[in-house]
Order: sequence, then C-alpha cells, then structure tokens
Amino acid sequence: MEGPLPAPDQMPDLTHHLATLGPFAILVGSAVEGQLSAMAGGVMAREHLMSPLAVFAAAVAGTALVDYILFVLGRSFRRSGFVTKASKRRSFAKAVELIERFPTGFILSFRFIYGLRAAGPVAIGVTRIGHRRFAVLNVVGALIWATVCVGLGYLIGPALMTLMHSTAGEAAPIVVAALFAAVIAGVLLWRRRGKDETPESVLD
Repeated sequence: MEGPLPAPDQMPDLTHHLATLGPFAILVGSAVEGQLSAMAGGVMAREHLMSPLAVFAAAVAGTALVDYILFVLGRSFRRSGFVTKASKRRSFAKAVELIERFPTGFILSFRFIYGLRAAGPVAIGVTRIGHRRFAVLNVVGALIWATVCVGLGYLIGPALMTLMHSTAGEAAPIVVAALFAAVIAGVLLWRRRGKDETPESVLD
C-alpha cells in the first residue's frame, strides 16, 4: 500500500527544500533545457514556494553562462573539426545569415528561434562580433528571455494551482514539487541522450 501523504504540518519542510535547492536546479535546467525549467520556476514563485528574485536570477545566470561558453568555443575552435562540421548544418548556415543581417537583433533573440538555441552562440563565435559586445548583449538577451519564460510561468501559476487543488486538494504543493522534479529528470535524460549524439547533430 502507498504511504499517506505528508501532513499539512510537514509542508514547511517541503517548502524549505524547494527554496534551498530549487534555484540551483533552475540554473542547471535553464542552461541545459531552457524554457520549461524557467516556466516551472515561475509557477513555484507565484505559489511562494521559491523567491521570485532567486528564480529569475537563476534563469538568467544559467542561460547567459552556457551561451557565453558556446560563444567562446566557437571563437577559440573555429578551425576545429567540430566547428567545421557544424558550419555545414542548415541551422548553422541560417544562424550566420541572420547574424550578418541583424547582428544585435539576433543576439537578443536567438533563444526564441527554434533550432538555434545551441547553434546560435557558436555561429556568433565564428563571426567578427567582439567578446565585449557579445557579453553585454548576451546578458541583455538573457534578461529578456528570463522575463518572458519566468513571467509566463508566473502568470499561469494560479490557473495551474486551481486545477491541482481541485484534483489533489491539500496535496497540491506536492504535485508542484513532483512536476518540478519531472522537469529536472527530463533535463538529465536529455543530457544522457546527448552523450550518444554526435556534436554536430546537437546543433540541428
């Protein structure tokens, strides 16, 4: 038989763990997976399970850090086999075309363009865009992205929790935690699958 659900007086422990570990998980999720992790953080921020500021900062840091690393890889290893093969992919060619036409706009928006989440910063790295310019615009773009994704989760939070309360009652916070854990599990599975893929296939 399944054990009983935690009593209401045990909920503060759950909230404490989410508040402590949640931002780190969102940082990792935003770096690897992206939108779903940031949106999940927004939902939990709306329900006071995590600090809105901590969720927002973690999402910004995660996406800005990984994209700067990809930019540096593209810049430092532009003549490597990895970048040479990646440059033959359709997503990479599309990214370079957009960078040449709209350099600033592309850096601010590539996180929202399907297929360019990973290819975008690598492609920027092989262009003449400087480190300082990319670093500044990368942070601005990360702020925009986090505002949209975390904000969307924050907005849909009440509707989601109303649905959960109607089906799970007092266990709704546990359901929120379970959904968040599912997002993180999905991220880990994605990364494990990525180990079996060739580098250039990740840039499709």
